[in-house]
Amino acid sequence: MKKKERRYPLIKYFIWIVCGLILTPMIASATESKESQAPGRTMAQQATKDKRIWNTTDHSKHKELQKDFKSGMEITQACVSCHSEAQNQFHKTIHWTWLADPADKERQYGKAGNSLNNFCISTNKTADASCLSCHPGWGTSKDSPVNCLVCHSQKKMNFDEAVEDIKSFLEEGDEESTEIAKEIQEELKAAVQNIGLPARQNCGSCHFYGGGGDGVKHGDLDTSLVKPSKTLDVHMGVDGQNCTCVRCHTTRLHNISGRVYTQPAATDRKSLVEDDLTNKITCESCHTAKPHKGGKKMNEHTDKVACQTCHIPEFARVNPTKMSWDWAQSGKLKDGKKFKTKDEFGKFDYMSIKGQMKWAKNVKPEYFWYNGVIKSVTAKDKIDPAGIAKVSWPVGDRKDSDSRIYPFKVHTGKQPYDKINQTLLMPLLSGKQGYWSTLDWNEALGVGQASMGLPFSGEFDFVETTYVFPITHMVAPKDKSLSCKECHSKSDGRLANLKDFYMPGRDSSRILNLAGWGVVLASLLGVFIHALGRFFSSGNGRKESRP
Repeated sequence: MKKKERRYPLIKYFIWIVCGLILTPMIASATESKESQAPGRTMAQQATKDKRIWNTTDHSKHKELQKDFKSGMEITQACVSCHSEAQNQFHKTIHWTWLADPADKERQYGKAGNSLNNFCISTNKTADASCLSCHPGWGTSKDSPVNCLVCHSQKKMNFDEAVEDIKSFLEEGDEESTEIAKEIQEELKAAVQNIGLPARQNCGSCHFYGGGGDGVKHGDLDTSLVKPSKTLDVHMGVDGQNCTCVRCHTTRLHNISGRVYTQPAATDRKSLVEDDLTNKITCESCHTAKPHKGGKKMNEHTDKVACQTCHIPEFARVNPTKMSWDWAQSGKLKDGKKFKTKDEFGKFDYMSIKGQMKWAKNVKPEYFWYNGVIKSVTAKDKIDPAGIAKVSWPVGDRKDSDSRIYPFKVHTGKQPYDKINQTLLMPLLSGKQGYWSTLDWNEALGVGQASMGLPFSGEFDFVETTYVFPITHMVAPKDKSLSCKECHSKSDGRLANLKDFYMPGRDSSRILNLAGWGVVLASLLGVFIHALGRFFSSGNGRKESRP
């Protein structure tokens, strides 16, 4: 009797094939070698491989920091008793002076000078005390000592409020008030002793709230970046690289790299491969100028297209950002009182003291040639009210080797200007004589211009304006970067507004089209003639019979 041959059902082979198809790419991905990675990614991993932050001191052990502090000045004095040069260094930085170049007495670019914008308009050379809530001193005085805790304390706390409360409760003098003061002093002492490099929440305490609120000013800087996921930003994501701001915004003598208004953030486009002491403010610093795999077409774009253009498809992807602000609509009352309304995001879209505002999420940037410099008008410059006045604009040109196509948030506004002097006006907003209190434009404009030492004719109107912000944060994962057709498209392409060059897929040339079709027709004609030649040369296509 023959032994039966054992047979395996086909279903088993099918299961093995399916498992192989599923596991093969997973194994390949897990074992991906550095040789198969894009070189830009390999270089970035090398540049950031050691994330450990080490320190040579434990601030909680310093006797100077174990006091029951009663004022901000006492805290600063304790800091500089060891860091003797820190305050003098910081006094020379733009974070303290709010001036791009303090030596420039004529133009005076900066918040503490003649610069203005089309959202909160101006600080009136810091005469508007509400703006000083972001100045890194104690309280709202530029004459106060530097508040080191704003940037360096790792404990989240309102330091100004704490020292004010301590002072108030100690002055009351009763047992209960003294006990409360002691509790606040212990909290403050813990903040003073918990010191480190600036974290995202330190930088964000001002930069996320620029312009008067979360996401008002920058489209790519808001509180969603305190603890972002890597889907929001691949560099800062807590589930990814978890980079802090100072990982890229390197410092020297308390000067923080990255300012891009009156001069470029980086004058040399160098990577750490070329110069290991270069700052890390550009993408090229870590990823090099050829970040993609060899033979990839994207590497041929980097001399004209900024990395951010493809890798930040939208900004304000979690929290909304303010896109327009119409001051001309302010001053309305409801039942004789100031009022506010909110939009679908829960943001104020109308306020009697501010006017009409529009917020948006997942905003596509606008694109311009940009060499790292942004020009802007000041309160002394004349404008043309007949059109849309540019308050700031990027500098760049296709023929400029330092220029790249770069993404921007463009904020639109409507703000007051002097009809006689043809200049933008700087109203005082806060305080008893400020517009927010009086809703009187004439008074607010007169007081504001006087604080600037600038004239006001008494005749004003409102003009439409634009203001630009370069987009460089909220870098999306690579699978979310732009596809080629987003730009190389005949209709609705992202670069439709850039007309000064020929782009395949978007543009057409009658001469090139005719030449191309000519080549095609000539090729077809050549094939036809060749075929005819073969046909006739072989005896009308018949082979001669052999004898």
